[in-house]
Amino acid sequence: MSSSAREAKYWHVDKGRVVCTACPRHCAMAEGQNGFCFVRKNEGGRLATLAYGQPNAVAVDPIEKKPLFHFLPGTTILSIGTAGCNLGCRFCQNWDLSRARSNHMRAMSLPPSEVARLATSEGCASVAFTYSDPTVFVEYATDAAIACREAGLATVAVTAGYIGKEAREDLYRHLDAANIDLKGFTEDFYAKLSLAHLAPVLETIEYAVKHGVFVELTTLLIPGHNDGEDEIRAESKWVVEHLGPDVPLHFSAFHPAYQLLNVPRTPPQTLRRARAIALAEGVRYVYVGNLVDEEGETTYCHGCGEPLIGREGFAVRHNLLAGNDHCPKCQAIIPGVFDARARTASAGIRHGLL
Repeated sequence: MSSSAREAKYWHVDKGRVVCTACPRHCAMAEGQNGFCFVRKNEGGRLATLAYGQPNAVAVDPIEKKPLFHFLPGTTILSIGTAGCNLGCRFCQNWDLSRARSNHMRAMSLPPSEVARLATSEGCASVAFTYSDPTVFVEYATDAAIACREAGLATVAVTAGYIGKEAREDLYRHLDAANIDLKGFTEDFYAKLSLAHLAPVLETIEYAVKHGVFVELTTLLIPGHNDGEDEIRAESKWVVEHLGPDVPLHFSAFHPAYQLLNVPRTPPQTLRRARAIALAEGVRYVYVGNLVDEEGETTYCHGCGEPLIGREGFAVRHNLLAGNDHCPKCQAIIPGVFDARARTASAGIRHGLL
């Protein structure tokens, strides 16, 4: 196995090929072949991960950028990610990273213990496995999550949720929170625009909620593809029926990227309409993203309507829940993790470390 590689955990051999089981794609690789994600490879009849301890993107972000609005608001998070992705989203807004080979990009040597040390030294309350998808570097993300928890740091996955059962069980037991990207709510959308399937994603979302990971969901609304009222209503109903009304839901604005350069930006009214539909269907906390919108960025008490956390972009302007999960006006319990150390404002500019 090459010096830059490490043996992966999730694989077996079938008919002379190495089959990766880290995600539902189950890539079957002949000797020397890479999987769909580019960072898992058959080397000498064994599956190698080319991404372990070698992130290609490292930065300090406001946690609101993930986006997580109910988990440690007003704090910073160390974000790490590698090249490669196990989805093929035609609208990917990180395509330069997700479709890259790891050896074609500059990387930082950052073993799991150093992830925790770096996050602590940068004053972060948590670490996120993000930018591409932690599924493709799941062994590294799992070991880093263990090291971070031992150092007293919270752990976060920003993911499409397209992950194999064994890998999911190993990683998610060490996660505190996740923003799961629910890219659309039809199998047709997933098949044509993400080269994946919807059902495994829904299974992951339910699994995470059931096993105590604090989950927020994000759907990027792409004009003409997944922004229809019926689809938004069906998604919102599913959230309430399968997860409960307290899982926060973010609708985010698309901008032309990668292979969908001919699709226009999402109009603000589309996001506001989606938010209104989700609220009407019983989702208590619905937000809009990639849009400056005071109402759509504010956390309101579901009991009395009191504005509890006010935001502007990625900055928290006021926070009545620092260290407290009760509305100060009506005492309704607000779902989330609200740290007393949280600042009242956070910067929106990414502080890059790589």
